[in-house]
Amino acid sequence: MKNLEISEIFSKMADILELKDDNIFKINAYRKASRILKDLQEDVQDLRKSNSLKEIPGFGKAIVGKIDEYLSSGKIIRYEELKSEISKGLIKLLKVNNLGPKTVVLANKKLAVKNINDLKRVIKDGSLAQLPGMGEKKVSNIKKSVEYFLKSQKRITLGSALPIAEEIVEQLKEKFSKEEIVIAGSIRRRKETTGDIDILIASVHNKGVIDSFVKLPMVTDIIAQGETKGSVRINEGFQVDLRVVQPDSFGAAMQYFTGSKAHNIKLRGLAKKRSLKINEYGVFKGEKKICGTTEEEVYKSLGLNWIPPEMREDRGEVELSFENKLPDLIELKDIKGDLHVHSNYSDGHYSIKDMAEKAKELGYEYLGICDHSKAAYYANGVNEERLFDQMKEIDALNETINGFQILKGIEVDILPDGSLDFSDDILKQLDIVVASIHSAFKQSPTDRILKAIENPYVDIIAHPTGRLINIREGYKIDLNQIFKKAAQTGTAIELNSHPDRLDLSDFNAKKAADMGVIISIDTDSHMIEHLPNMKYGIGTARRAWLSKDNVLNCLSYEKILNRRNERIRNENCNC
Repeated sequence: MKNLEISEIFSKMADILELKDDNIFKINAYRKASRILKDLQEDVQDLRKSNSLKEIPGFGKAIVGKIDEYLSSGKIIRYEELKSEISKGLIKLLKVNNLGPKTVVLANKKLAVKNINDLKRVIKDGSLAQLPGMGEKKVSNIKKSVEYFLKSQKRITLGSALPIAEEIVEQLKEKFSKEEIVIAGSIRRRKETTGDIDILIASVHNKGVIDSFVKLPMVTDIIAQGETKGSVRINEGFQVDLRVVQPDSFGAAMQYFTGSKAHNIKLRGLAKKRSLKINEYGVFKGEKKICGTTEEEVYKSLGLNWIPPEMREDRGEVELSFENKLPDLIELKDIKGDLHVHSNYSDGHYSIKDMAEKAKELGYEYLGICDHSKAAYYANGVNEERLFDQMKEIDALNETINGFQILKGIEVDILPDGSLDFSDDILKQLDIVVASIHSAFKQSPTDRILKAIENPYVDIIAHPTGRLINIREGYKIDLNQIFKKAAQTGTAIELNSHPDRLDLSDFNAKKAADMGVIISIDTDSHMIEHLPNMKYGIGTARRAWLSKDNVLNCLSYEKILNRRNERIRNENCNC
């Protein structure tokens, strides 16, 4: 698939055009096309063959033309032209939060800032603060963003790494269909970021496997090519490591290369107490290998039940396994619906009907349409009139889609004073209300969220910390206060499944559940292609040790509504 390659090109074209202060509509068109390609499930090459590219919402004639150009020639001439006009270092600066294109251009012209090191220099010597419109406070925020940016560049988000890993596995399976091939490392543990991509294959054909691996179409550089291990760099710049292990060591290798390091150290300590040795080849009693074919037998040899990969962080999971008290972790099949998605009534790309049909196809019982409200920072938020039109459309659709229910909802903005941008008279007519902060992040976010939680018509607090992985840290809020209040009112806190958010994090989701908070795992989808992102939220939920009993949208449609009505009654009568 060329989807990710073209997505990255369009993203960079938008960056360069932004630095050139080009037409904002053209810039947004490239950014939109980049997002669509990144999330597209179909292979763009197949869509081209069937002449279906122009049917994708958001793909205009110019975008389709450039995709066709890349698939035909392997390059886009306009992109090559743009690259020659702006340095790579300058483009990279746009990835730093709090540093907009106007500031980058000004710093380049006035202070000769050409890259991240130049930016660090002008921050340190104070000259950046002297530029018009800057000042010490703004520079302080940029400095923090630079530090976060540099730290995050060494990690790949799960949303970028997992699809690539799955594609590599599929390509290898085409040639080695009888071999067992798995993704290992932190991706298998569903950690939100990873340093590289690890893949294991059980095979006796070492050389053939490695030779095929290093010749995969996406490989750009061969880092190492040995008898049992190959390391390559692929188009996106990521490193991928493949290890070939003997079938009778596959379980031990899976356990060892899945990690985490802390979990493995714990297991080695247990093995030592039993006069055993455990490594990637198996479990040994002296020189005799006693097991290693499956992970289950490796754990059993240590007196343990098999531990799900997402729990392997040495946070008490080993002790729970000893006591036969491992939680029954949530699975994707437990999710009955998605309570936070968007349609083309606001900034979504598809109709309500399209979103509902895709959700039904995924096996859901219901879908919560929660478009952005009128005060959202999006220019096309839904006002009262549009909301009532949408409610009528949903009522009509619910009459026609058998065995499925669409919930009438809204994602209201939590304003700087903590109020919501729709009145209670409006909110009480809905089936689901999501509240979130979209602007003025530094203006008392804790107090604003607490006030929203106190509103009896608010069911869910969405993406509560506002973080974007590898882009910006979350705003400073007191989650302990928020979790305590949410537990009291029965307000759900969202675990946003978008792989760039995963907000709540696994650590905070576990803390919330431990404090009695109900969690809502939602995708915040703006396209039908986003709906399968639920798997990322499930991965984080499993890392947080959540079961289906902790999760709001594991309830049936009727129980969702009954729970809302009961909460409203209790709040309004102060029971």
